[in-house]
Amino acid sequence: MEETEKAIQDPLKLKVKLKAENVDICYPPIFQSGGKFDLRPSASSNDDDLYYESGSVIICAIGARYGGYCSNIARTFLIDANSKQSKAYEVLLRAQNAAISALKPGKMLSSAYKAAVEVVQNELPELLANLSKTAGTGIGLEFRESGLTLNGRNDHLVKPGMVFNVSLGFQNLQSETNNPKTDTFSILLADTVIIANDKPPEVLTLVCSKAVKDVAYSFNEDDAEQHKIQSEPNASEVVLSKASLRSDKQEISKEELRRQHQAELARQKNEETARRLAGGGSVTGGTRGPVKPLSEMIAYKNVGDIPSAKEPMIQVDQKNEAVLLPIYGIMVPFHVSTIKTVTGHQDNRTCTVRIIFNVPGTPFTPHDTNSLKHQGAIYIKEITFRSKDPRHGSEVTQLIKTLRRQVTSRESERAERATLVTQEKLQLAGNRMKPIRLQDLWIRPAFPGRGRKLTGTLEAHINGFRYSTSRPDERVEIMYGNIKHAFFQPAEREMITLLHFRLHNHIMVGNKKTLDIQFYVEVMDVVQTLGSGRRSALDPDEIEEEQRERERKNKINIEFQNFINKVHDHWGQPQFRGLDLEFDQPLRELGFHGVPHKTSAFIVPSSSCLVELIETPPLVITLSEIEIVNLERVGLGQKSFDMAIVFKDFSKDVFRIDSIPSTSLDGVKEWLDTTDIKYYESRLNLNWRAILKTITDDPEKFIEDGGWEFLNLEGSDSETDESQESDQGYQPSDMEVESDSEEEYSDGESLVESDDDDEEEEDSEEESEEDKGKTWEELEREASRADRERGDESDSEEERKRRKAKALGKARLADRRDLIGNAVKRPKH
Repeated sequence: MEETEKAIQDPLKLKVKLKAENVDICYPPIFQSGGKFDLRPSASSNDDDLYYESGSVIICAIGARYGGYCSNIARTFLIDANSKQSKAYEVLLRAQNAAISALKPGKMLSSAYKAAVEVVQNELPELLANLSKTAGTGIGLEFRESGLTLNGRNDHLVKPGMVFNVSLGFQNLQSETNNPKTDTFSILLADTVIIANDKPPEVLTLVCSKAVKDVAYSFNEDDAEQHKIQSEPNASEVVLSKASLRSDKQEISKEELRRQHQAELARQKNEETARRLAGGGSVTGGTRGPVKPLSEMIAYKNVGDIPSAKEPMIQVDQKNEAVLLPIYGIMVPFHVSTIKTVTGHQDNRTCTVRIIFNVPGTPFTPHDTNSLKHQGAIYIKEITFRSKDPRHGSEVTQLIKTLRRQVTSRESERAERATLVTQEKLQLAGNRMKPIRLQDLWIRPAFPGRGRKLTGTLEAHINGFRYSTSRPDERVEIMYGNIKHAFFQPAEREMITLLHFRLHNHIMVGNKKTLDIQFYVEVMDVVQTLGSGRRSALDPDEIEEEQRERERKNKINIEFQNFINKVHDHWGQPQFRGLDLEFDQPLRELGFHGVPHKTSAFIVPSSSCLVELIETPPLVITLSEIEIVNLERVGLGQKSFDMAIVFKDFSKDVFRIDSIPSTSLDGVKEWLDTTDIKYYESRLNLNWRAILKTITDDPEKFIEDGGWEFLNLEGSDSETDESQESDQGYQPSDMEVESDSEEEYSDGESLVESDDDDEEEEDSEEESEEDKGKTWEELEREASRADRERGDESDSEEERKRRKAKALGKARLADRRDLIGNAVKRPKH
């Protein structure tokens, strides 16, 4: 497998003229045999040797990437195949060809899978249950375009230029042999196909033949004719391969194609927005409901419940959550929730305690409901006590603050829990299935509380995940139906390998309400102890330590991948198909640096989202929820630009990613165009809050004015302004006032030019040529000639440098005088 990877990444070995730095693999090459088969791209090869005895089947699958674009191919090789194996392969080959032929512009994607099912139904109906559930997916910058899955339910239309990985297979077929390694076999065929406008779909991987005569082998000595392993590609296949490699001169430039696609997206987006605004959908999000009223804060139900005090001094009743204040000799109770702030100040002999209350007309939290109960009553806004006992005053202040913090935290958590959507009950794995475990994981957000943090175990049960530590109160349950997105990010250049879940509805982690939850493992030590001396890169201990880190990283990544594969198998059951659950993996090669929150981070696209999962808070933006993207501060001379993401729900604030390097601009535009997201460019940052308010206030005018096309006008205006600024040349400082007025005049006169102006310009040019000082070369030749006449050829190098600098200074001074002279001599009309 490693040799195959090296061969793919070194085009010279394959005698292909491609740049090696642009070549990469999409996934580790897959080789399977000996009755152990897994037809998914996420499968992995085992350590067993290839089994090629009589009746065996070998599956090979390879995914390669060039310039960020993916391709895929899979072939099945038959060794001394029996009649059942040959018949199954022939039927699958015809089914795949039928699926490819059905991919025509204007047809639904489901027609491809239905065509394949029809072939199997007519020829081998008993194998229909073993047919793969899809006929492949769309492929491009992402290996798997989840929105372009070729199944029986996808009603998206096929369009010219689309590329598909058409993959079909029979899983776990039974062969009547006595050999356990050949009793069970599978067959897989996959090709990369591009959709043309006026001709049949083009199979880009057709050079690798899949005809029965080219994949069936025989190692029997008596059959010399079948011992030939592989036939050379025929002439038509070679021509087809060469035809697929068109030169750049024959193609429309990538920028032009992108511009045309963006124009089409602009039309579609304006139509979609107009329909949505006309129907009143997604203009504003659901308004936040009123805060659920809390139970009335009562410290004591009866006067007799108030504790008696021996001395008139401030007391804190933690059991009843009350503060007793001595007012005119009477202990008056106040519930701690009515207190806004408390401060203490100590002098040499006294202590002052100042208490400010929540009263109507002052800011307060939504949980301070009692302050609004009696609007017409008289409230105490502030009260100050002075004590001769500084120790008591400091102790009381600290007790009130602590009690208030506890009560506020408890009520806030209660209010947040009241807004949670009720989740289904977790069904633990029992006799039906064995729980799938991943151990020694950290969690983010972390559980609250003091003390040492503990790692925990993530378990996959029948209808959800459970994460728990050794502490009984540290437990989190995530239902499969509540998962919106699931991500797996292996450690490559990062310190952690992680699983991340974005949820549909909030859940509580301890006392924190969250939509994002993450489980991770540190693959290497973040802190490294430095020795007294500087270690060499060739130091044996250093090499051994790096090797241990690589082994640990690979081991952890494999453990996570095995966990994901088992979970995917569980999610493949019929009851979960409607949830569309799958672990997505971010694509690092499409990533770019930016500032989504407060610090710079590496932001990476995935098949369905734009994510940044290492820093906190995490960034997860669903691509299907994006209306448009505006790239701001784009222009010559700018080292960075900003990205403003406008959501379909106009009630959401526009999300900004700032300070993206300008070197990433083309990559960002290419990714946005590939994912069918309309983007605009502008030279300035826009006030999106005001823009969205204008749209929501008068959507009809927004539609009449052309929808989002006003952003194009903004871009053209800013370009015109900057072009005018860039035309302004250098002006000497002492001529600033005059040059300004002259420039205004010349701008006005530039629209009409006369022959007299041309003649005067020519005269002035001739004058300036005559008035010009001598060039440095002329001055140097004169100085050398003078030295030879004097016989002074033994000057030191320093002396020659001084003369050269002096002569150069004279030349520059002459040029500056000419420039100023020309500015003064400029004719005025």
